[in-house]
Amino acid sequence: MKKRLLIAILFIFTYTNCVISQELTGQQLLEKAIQYHDPNANWETFNGTLNVTMETPKNEPRLSTIKINLPQEYFYVKATRDAKTTEYTVEKDSCVIAFNGKTNISEETANKNNLNCERANLYKNYYTYLYGLPMKLKDEGTMIDPKVTKKTFKGKEYLVLKVTYAETVGKDTWYFYFDPKTYAMEVYQFFKDESKNDGEYILLTEEAVINDIKMPKKRAWYYNKDDGYLGTDILGN
Repeated sequence: MKKRLLIAILFIFTYTNCVISQELTGQQLLEKAIQYHDPNANWETFNGTLNVTMETPKNEPRLSTIKINLPQEYFYVKATRDAKTTEYTVEKDSCVIAFNGKTNISEETANKNNLNCERANLYKNYYTYLYGLPMKLKDEGTMIDPKVTKKTFKGKEYLVLKVTYAETVGKDTWYFYFDPKTYAMEVYQFFKDESKNDGEYILLTEEAVINDIKMPKKRAWYYNKDDGYLGTDILGN
């Protein structure tokens, strides 16, 4: 009798979890993921420093110090690789660039090292987006697919959220993979043309807690088409 009761309880628990997963909408899954990563809603007022080491094949590591102050609309990144150090500061609509500690940069040096305010804003958007996930998926112009799917990736089953963007924001199609029990974000993937299997996937491992936000400590990048390894970003303390 006890054995039958235990089996019945396990069946009900499993069935209930399955139904809950199937009934989750895209927005509901996103809210659960945000609750896991940013339970106190700190991202909206984020003001902190990220130390990131980028490791890529056949290159020396690139060491970056990134400062983000969202309320002040301030962004700063200092990146060093080999004997070159670049600094970009974006504060609202202004941009300041430094190369090897000097802001008085010749046109030749700027062109040779691709130093410009367009690149400064690219870095701002890049780091703010990736380290602000999944919270950044609530930004205007982000279109969340209402249907949540299940997919096995690298041997593990995930709840998957499909995201597209308004034309003014972006043209890529993104997929975000969440642990079905904790709703932690563990993988994301993007395609420019899904029919060609182009784009990349990113594996997220370990966590670093910055301003009470759980961020991926390691982000390893691979090509979708052949699993070719691109590099790893490592978030320090």
